[in-house]
Amino acid sequence: MLKIGLIREGKQPADHRVALTPSQCRWIMQHHPQIQIVVQPSAIRCYSDEEYQQAGIPLQEDLSNCQILMGIKEVPPQQLLPEKTYFFFSHTKKKQPHNKPLMQACVKKHITLIDYECLVHNDGQRMLGFGFFAGVVGAHNGLMAYGKKTGLFDFRRAYSCHDLQELTESYYGVKLPPLKIAITGSGRVAAGILEVMGLLGIKDITPEEFLINEYQYPVYTQLKAGDLYLHKTERSYSREHFHAHPKEYECKFLPFTTAADILMNGIYWEQGMAPLFTWDDLCNPHFRIRVIADITNDREGSIPCNLGDSTIEDPVYGVDRCTRQKLPPYLPHTVDMMCVGNLPDELPRDASRYFGEQLIKYVIPELLQEKSVILEKATILLNGKLTPRFSYLEDYAYGS
Repeated sequence: MLKIGLIREGKQPADHRVALTPSQCRWIMQHHPQIQIVVQPSAIRCYSDEEYQQAGIPLQEDLSNCQILMGIKEVPPQQLLPEKTYFFFSHTKKKQPHNKPLMQACVKKHITLIDYECLVHNDGQRMLGFGFFAGVVGAHNGLMAYGKKTGLFDFRRAYSCHDLQELTESYYGVKLPPLKIAITGSGRVAAGILEVMGLLGIKDITPEEFLINEYQYPVYTQLKAGDLYLHKTERSYSREHFHAHPKEYECKFLPFTTAADILMNGIYWEQGMAPLFTWDDLCNPHFRIRVIADITNDREGSIPCNLGDSTIEDPVYGVDRCTRQKLPPYLPHTVDMMCVGNLPDELPRDASRYFGEQLIKYVIPELLQEKSVILEKATILLNGKLTPRFSYLEDYAYGS
């Protein structure tokens, strides 16, 4: 019998999502009788303890008899149970400094760490993620910030809605002013942004039209990686080559800084990739963008004026375009930044249900295999030791 425990989220600020909904847990146990699932009680989870009990899923505070523990966000080091297999988003594969104590605690406690972010298909595309709902909420919050900055319209907060359906209904009757939105990316995050564009009837135009025309109604253009990056000498773009050699590419976004009112950033970024613009560009009087929803949210990454996370409760801060100071939002001389790190938690029920569907489809069957290449590739630590694929984390995991 394989016993899986759904852990209570312990990271602050509190997160309300869960890896599997009550009905999904019941479905798994009905179709895979060799699996038993228990749930650690939680007063804040988007699906209540009572909903799990009604679905026939036992509540269990002590999860020490579970072989596998599943969460969502990073587990506080003191809450880690030794010698267990954990699934969660560890945010360690880029050597994120704030999670170094977590990584070293996992080493010390001989934990096997399988990171959802590292579960990928053969072509490298991620199997699991909350990107779609990050895109939905990020786009909503970006528009909300623009409405507050200009005083032209007002949006209800996403987290005050029971689910995506209620958020959708909140758009009934909303008429947006003429504005131009630049959207970057082509993955799950971008798909979520485009969902909101469709719900609000915002018109799609080509990048070329976006740069030269003004409109009497709201419009957007989508810029995929091939639209944004160009090899410095070959003057071409190859996805595989770009990800292998990002420093050889320059970014072509700069003209859009003088044409867009809002930037919704959903492009993947890692060290070595050129930013969309520089601080000097931001200080240029022709820089038109007034609100940036940095949904992929890498501090000082593709957006240099991302000065760190904002929160669901206080999602927007201002940045002085020339002094680079962090200021209150909605001032005349600021660019306003929406940099919430846990956006899907504003629609936790929908986000959890979507995530669980992917988990059932791609991960649960692998857990029942004697040997799973997919899980092996996503295993950062095996019994507290780095696997060969993640040996580059040695100083991060074992160092002082």
